Amino acid sequence: MDFSNVTAGILQGLNNWEPILEKLDTNTITNNRNSQNRTIKQILGHMVDSASNNTHRIIHLQYQKSPFNFPNYASNGNNDRWIAIQNYQHENWSDLIQLWKYSHKHLVHVINKVNLKTLDNEWISGSEDGNIKLKNMITDFIRHFNLHLGEIKELIESDN
Repeated sequence: MDFSNVTAGILQGLNNWEPILEKLDTNTITNNRNSQNRTIKQILGHMVDSASNNTHRIIHLQYQKSPFNFPNYASNGNNDRWIAIQNYQHENWSDLIQLWKYSHKHLVHVINKVNLKTLDNEWISGSEDGNIKLKNMITDFIRHFNLHLGEIKELIESDN
């Protein structure tokens, strides 16, 4: 299975968005809030968490017995707890951009090296979606990535 559309999409997003993010002023990144009451800094932090958690899931699903039970950090509002506990709102902006960039570049590396024999292995997500196959987790990541970039774009535009 070819995941080049996913990996190319992530890399293109990183290349396109890094310079945009670097130019944003403090007011824009810390005060504008989306429908989930997240600032741009918090959205970017959530994207770091998503890249990290998906990296771990992809790795576990290649060697653990399927279906595999791995915590779903996003259920029951836990992703907001992750954002709060890590205090992304007060993270150094330049550092956060680099963390976002390199956590996603590493995810691309992991996706590129995935064992194709394990693509039907399943994660017990604990959500209403039920079990999720590794291949579906990978292919859906770009949707999630672009969803959050769209939220950031809306917040930037609302500031103009």
